[in-house]
Amino acid sequence: MRALVTRLRADGRREKVLVHDWPDAPAPEGNQVRTRTIYSGVTNGTERNDLVGGNYARPEDRLPAPRGYQNVGEVIECGPEVTTLRRGDLVFSSSDHLEFATFPEDWLVVRLRPSVDRRDAALFGMASVAMRTCRNAEIRESERVLVVGAGVIGQIAAQLAAISGADVSICDIVEPRLEIARQIGAASAIINTAETRWEEAIPEEAFDVVMDFAGVPGMEDHLLRAAAPRGRVMLIAGRSEVRYTFNLGQSREITIRQNNHFDLSDLQMVHSLTAEGRLRISPVVQDVVPVDQAPQIYETLRDNPEKLMGTVFVW
Repeated sequence: MRALVTRLRADGRREKVLVHDWPDAPAPEGNQVRTRTIYSGVTNGTERNDLVGGNYARPEDRLPAPRGYQNVGEVIECGPEVTTLRRGDLVFSSSDHLEFATFPEDWLVVRLRPSVDRRDAALFGMASVAMRTCRNAEIRESERVLVVGAGVIGQIAAQLAAISGADVSICDIVEPRLEIARQIGAASAIINTAETRWEEAIPEEAFDVVMDFAGVPGMEDHLLRAAAPRGRVMLIAGRSEVRYTFNLGQSREITIRQNNHFDLSDLQMVHSLTAEGRLRISPVVQDVVPVDQAPQIYETLRDNPEKLMGTVFVW
């Protein structure tokens, strides 16, 4: 079957390519289902980390290998113990970029409502990471929230924080991303920290919650300074280490929390909010391309990641 896999080139660099002879997904057993992929979404941070051999990339001795967790497919076969899904259902699952996928029906999977755009659903994985982060932040009404990084996850997190009743600010150094934030309208303040120095643009002790989706090394003290007394600083996965001046957090009793993936309840909440029209994913879908154009997308992701937002492959 077709699959998008990371592999080593002759010069030792990594690339991600479409292959046509990847081992087929097994027939479903027990409560498993088998799906035929319609769309899959690029997970920008995770897949770039794999492409550059980052801190949680697959080791070289395990390449070639697929990597991804956003898949929209049609159920084409059910195991004998399946009770909630049936053939013909359209589902999102946390599956790789594979032409066919097999997984348990009680895994990270949700049946899509008719009101959900299937292309938008191909980014439900990253949206669920944003949901997980916002839930961990325990955002309360009228709190001041700073979203650092206006990529896909940051844009979704800004919306979710606004839905919770927060006063949201979002910042980035890439102006086209900030223009998308303006279009969405979830943030009351949109800040270009390339045009204005962080120290001038981001006031100290101004935010109850600081959510950092950018992961720029050396920014930790800036994040802590932005947090109000007893504020929360949320750090998203993908960091090799975290260094900060202890007294910055100690004096104001700042809570620092790490965030990773998502669970089924996060996914279900994202699905419901999207189906109800309260969460908008379409504005962050930048590229919808045939899967055979994936190598060009991954070259951009590896070498110029700031040029990509949400990318959906059509299978």
